[in-house]
Amino acid sequence: MNLMLRAASIALLLAAWFAGSHIVGVRLLPEPQTVGLAIVQEARSGALAFNLGVTLARVAASFTMAMALGAVIGLAMGRVPIFDRLADPWLVMLLNLPALVIIVLAYVWAGLTETAAIAAVALNKLPIATVTVREGARALDRTLDEMATVFRMGRWVRLRHVILPQLAPYLAAAARSGLSLVWKIVLIVELLGRPNGVGFEIGVAFQLFDVTRILAYALAFVAVMLAIETFLVQPFERYISRWRARPT
Repeated sequence: MNLMLRAASIALLLAAWFAGSHIVGVRLLPEPQTVGLAIVQEARSGALAFNLGVTLARVAASFTMAMALGAVIGLAMGRVPIFDRLADPWLVMLLNLPALVIIVLAYVWAGLTETAAIAAVALNKLPIATVTVREGARALDRTLDEMATVFRMGRWVRLRHVILPQLAPYLAAAARSGLSLVWKIVLIVELLGRPNGVGFEIGVAFQLFDVTRILAYALAFVAVMLAIETFLVQPFERYISRWRARPT
C-alpha cells in the first residue's frame, strides 16, 4: 500500500512538472525526459559519479566531525553546570550566526582549501548537535547514575551501558536534522570556493543559465541523499529505538 502511494505521488509530481514546463516554457523548466537524458549523459561521461563522490566525501567528513564534537560538548554541558554557563553564550552565537558568514570567514582566514570547506560545514552543524545532545544529557535518569555508582562501574562501562542508551534517541535526532543541514551547506561551500562537486557544477550551470544541468545535478544528489536517509538513517533510528517497542 505504501509503495503504491509513493508511486502515485511521484507520478503526480511528474505530471505537474510536465504541465509546468509547458506553461512557463521549456527554457525555464525543461521537461522531465530532457533532464533525465542530461543525467544519463553526465553519468556516461563519469562527471556525475565523480562530483557526487566528492560532495558525499565532504558531507561524510563534516558530518562526522560535527557529530563527534557536538556529542562530547553537549554531554559535558548537560552534566557540568559550570561548563554549561561558560559555553552557552558561544553556543547561542553560533546558532544565530548565518552560515554564509561562517563560510566566507573560513575561506578568508584559511584560504580556498578543502580543510576550510569541511571546517565551515562542520561549524554550521556543530551547535545544533550540541543543543540536542545537551537536552538529552539533562534528561538522564539520576537513579541510573546512582545505581552505576553503587555497583562501582568504570567510566567506560557507565558510558556504554548507562549514558549512551539514554542518549540514543537524541543522537538519532541530531543525526537526522544534521544530515539534512550538512548536505545543503556543502553545496554552498562548493559553489563559493571549490573546483569540483555538485555545488560547483550547479554554479557553472547557473552562469551559463543551463537549467537542465542544474536540475540534473540537483535531482541526482537529492536521490542519493534520499537513499541514504531510507537505507541508513531510518534503519539506524529504528535500531537504537527498539527498546521502546512493547510486546503485544
